[in-house]
Amino acid sequence: KQNLPPAETGRKSREDKYSGIFKVMSLCVAYSATIGGLTTITGTSTNLIFAEHFNTRYPFCQCINFGSWFILSIPITVIILLLSWVWLQWLFLGFDFKNMFKCGKNKTAREEASAQVIQEEYKKLGPISYPEIVTVILFILMTLLWFTRDPGFIPGWSSLFPKYKGYATDSTTALVIGLLFFIIPAKTFSRTSNGENTVFGYTPLITWKEFQSCMPWEIAILVGGGFALADGCEVSKLSEWVASKLTPLGSLPLWLIILISCLIVTSVTEVASNPATITIFLPILSPLAEAIHVNPLFILIPATFCTSFAFLLPVANPANAIVFSYGHLAVMDMVKAGLGINIIGVAVVMLAIMTWIVPIFDLYTYPSWAPIIPSTNTTGL
Repeated sequence: KQNLPPAETGRKSREDKYSGIFKVMSLCVAYSATIGGLTTITGTSTNLIFAEHFNTRYPFCQCINFGSWFILSIPITVIILLLSWVWLQWLFLGFDFKNMFKCGKNKTAREEASAQVIQEEYKKLGPISYPEIVTVILFILMTLLWFTRDPGFIPGWSSLFPKYKGYATDSTTALVIGLLFFIIPAKTFSRTSNGENTVFGYTPLITWKEFQSCMPWEIAILVGGGFALADGCEVSKLSEWVASKLTPLGSLPLWLIILISCLIVTSVTEVASNPATITIFLPILSPLAEAIHVNPLFILIPATFCTSFAFLLPVANPANAIVFSYGHLAVMDMVKAGLGINIIGVAVVMLAIMTWIVPIFDLYTYPSWAPIIPSTNTTGL
């Protein structure tokens, strides 16, 4: 075979480079959407299911709220994002600092044209609209109310209702802000004159029809089913039986128990939906922690994080499926990239749970709010 001419070789090289850019940008969007959701309780459905399950099973803890979760999760999110960027950059584009940061290199005509197109498309968006401004304000207000409800180091606004302790929760804030979306008009009040008649047009930011079509009702049903499953396990004494069978695991090192739990959950969530995975494993891992006399948060927090690490397959996560549908990725591209990020995620979570999360919840002390499971003479699983 004859060698390709220089022009054809250059074209092939550019196509390979652009193909790598397509792949890495698509994966960045999908993976960052998942990783960023780890930061808050409401960021992913798995975090929300964990918080509701934990607060229902351990009502006297009052330690998992929007603020405490943000404090423990923001370092995890930042570290995973940075390491994921390094991994994807090396895997698809190589790691050349000079080209990455444009050290001593001027923009080519093609790059300047691309930047011009991006600027033109940005200008077409126009100024920020009134509904967008209101949405941003309501979002900031909701975040502030979540943080200040019960920050821990000072009394929060929930202390203003001492007679109704326990009624002011994070759900209260979400419901109030959600109600405002149905009340605040989507447009500034416009006045049209027709002779002596004046007409005011009114449309809320969101209508019930729009809410009904966009609301993920399956999450609410799944969460409710999880609560019913947990109550059934407790009433039927199934959770106690599972705890007694899991007691022998107490002979293993704690870090190994946590690692095994993380690996199992991460593997299952690749083939099952994240909400279904966390709903199945929470009623199992909670009795496990109680049986081996370990703070339940020591096992539940890593497992909750790892449930969101669905990076391997297009079907593992809705974000993966969306970017895969554009046709720039092959399944093996996502498998190679996702495997590395899965390993990064589990490693960072293990580092976090053994270091800075420990003093936040005093994890090495078995809490008074967790039940005491009497030891049994079981010899195996």
